[in-house]
Amino acid sequence: MGARRVPKAVAAAAAAAAVGPAAEAVTGKVPPPGLVAACRIPPYWADACTHLSERDRVLCKLIPQFPHAGLQSHGDPFITLVRSVIGQQISVKAAQAVWQRFEKLLPQFEPAALLRLRVDEMRAAGLSARKVEYLVDLALHFDSGQMRPDDWQQMDDEAIVKQLVAIRGIGRWTADMFLIFHLLRPNVLPLDDVGLIRGISQRYFSGEPVSRSDAREVAAPWGPYCSVATWYIWRSLDPLPVAY
Repeated sequence: MGARRVPKAVAAAAAAAAVGPAAEAVTGKVPPPGLVAACRIPPYWADACTHLSERDRVLCKLIPQFPHAGLQSHGDPFITLVRSVIGQQISVKAAQAVWQRFEKLLPQFEPAALLRLRVDEMRAAGLSARKVEYLVDLALHFDSGQMRPDDWQQMDDEAIVKQLVAIRGIGRWTADMFLIFHLLRPNVLPLDDVGLIRGISQRYFSGEPVSRSDAREVAAPWGPYCSVATWYIWRSLDPLPVAY
């Protein structure tokens, strides 16, 4: 895929996304409460949109369809990881429903407060017994000081992944979601994400089955902005963005 000139629509979309949540007031399209935090959009977003549009025919058409949106971070590592655990192996819609019930149990969303919850309360919110165990272990790691979020900004992606997967219930997918949605790392390719694989299948292979090798080949031109490309592929499946 050779370089191509970026259409004006793409440039406009990139600029609009860089403005951030304020653009919602212009369009009137405000996501439902709790779905996307009105936080920060990465400073590299506009450059990434231009880069991807020059190198990928699918993204060149897809990016202008979402001119007032971009990857956003909640800014809280514990909340991001809790939401990622809740979202494991269930649909976006189901995960959102469980999250909305679960967060009502914790007016102060802190590890110590989660540890005070009863198991039956968490189960009633829609969590499986295994996910309850995972969230308790996660809260213990934070409450005990084993997790040091202040160190993560200076660590590379793989070092952070290694630290996170040591927590029970956190695998590569959850670690990748954390890199993308909390640390806003620009070049994460979450090959364990079924949505990304399905989006690549639909957008690049006319719905035919896609292997990890196929996905890597499609993503080869995306670097160093695989996270941004992934975000737009997700949007092709579900136009309303969800933040972890």
